[in-house]
Amino acid sequence: MPLSPPVARTARHVRRVTYQGFEREDGLWDIEGELHDSKAEDTPFIRDPSIIRRAGEPIHHMWLRVTVNRQLVVQAIEASMDAHPLGGCPEALASIQSMVGCSMSRGWRKAIQENLGGVAGCTHIRELLFNLATAAFQTMPAVFSSVGDEPPRHLNQCTGWDFNGPGVKEFFPQFYGRRTEVPAK
Repeated sequence: MPLSPPVARTARHVRRVTYQGFEREDGLWDIEGELHDSKAEDTPFIRDPSIIRRAGEPIHHMWLRVTVNRQLVVQAIEASMDAHPLGGCPEALASIQSMVGCSMSRGWRKAIQENLGGVAGCTHIRELLFNLATAAFQTMPAVFSSVGDEPPRHLNQCTGWDFNGPGVKEFFPQFYGRRTEVPAK
């Protein structure tokens, strides 16, 4: 179902973010992300209005490849910046290797913030990394299976997979109605 019709408006900015997941021959998995920011119309450069940035010309164009094992632990990581607005932006890529060994299954966003937060990293690379875990979950079927009495990681993480909801009742009945501990305040 599409959104409701908008009021009259003018497009100003376009951000495209894509993710792809690949199963490798060596048993590992590559998850790739791409971020592309551009203006929807020719726009004067903010620091020098005599320079015109053409519509569709990238302001940010960044790539990321994260290799994980079946347990979603980062084995290798690579990033590149084809376009960036400031000369110092690529310096943020030096810290990206600190993500090797981190797990995408729990604490992923915290690990990103601890390793790449603030001036240690790049806002746009962090944004790509945040949602890369979701792409990994969608890519790897084993993530959606349970092990023994342990429910799959995605259960009870959203309304659709509520332990008391119809999705769990239909697809994972052995975990339906499971009680979860309420975090202490």
